[in-house]
Amino acid sequence: MLKFYFNGAPSPNKVALFLEESGLPYELVPVDTRKGDQFKPEFLKVNPNGKVPAIDDDGVFVFDSNAILLYLAEKTGKYLVPNTPANRAQTLSWLMFVATGLGPYSGQAVHFKHFAPKDLQYAHNRYQFEAHRHYKILDDHLAKSRYMVGDTYTIVDMAFWGWARMAAFVLGEDGFAKYPNVKRLVDEVSARPAAARAIALKDKFTFKADMDDEARSIMFGHLKTKAA
Repeated sequence: MLKFYFNGAPSPNKVALFLEESGLPYELVPVDTRKGDQFKPEFLKVNPNGKVPAIDDDGVFVFDSNAILLYLAEKTGKYLVPNTPANRAQTLSWLMFVATGLGPYSGQAVHFKHFAPKDLQYAHNRYQFEAHRHYKILDDHLAKSRYMVGDTYTIVDMAFWGWARMAAFVLGEDGFAKYPNVKRLVDEVSARPAAARAIALKDKFTFKADMDDEARSIMFGHLKTKAA
């Protein structure tokens, strides 16, 4: 059976949503990143990058949430757009936009907004600007399209949902107000029963909630290096 290494962060939620939508059987393997589970040798065999999510599909290891979505969609034949060259191009383009743009810039915006020292205003401003820029691109695109690729619900919408549902945490409480088309699609995906089940998976386990000094040194490795 497929093993799904996860926690409740945005990227694992993308994969959780696919698994719940598709009905593909899987075994949950919790990875508590605030305790350092991601650096244990047994997990590094699955993902040498030491991040969640990752899957072990009967000995086939796949890591990075967007790679996993594409792998599972092609394996099952579910949640892909009709396979024309134009649709394939749009699927890959927007999937990579989420992978290389929305996700990383949102993650850095969160870090400098919520976890970094408050005197790093330049970094905070840069990543807030880039996060807003990516949300604006999405909002303009979704003004002309029901879903990320035309009128079909696909893995691209799942990838989008993972971070976009966190807009208030990324951008501030008024984040969604600036991007009504993003909010529309987030609300539609979030209303799906599979989305509720995906979000609830983290409640099956007890993950460390405190971002104490130990967790910070694990999560933000440069702090540990500096201390050494």
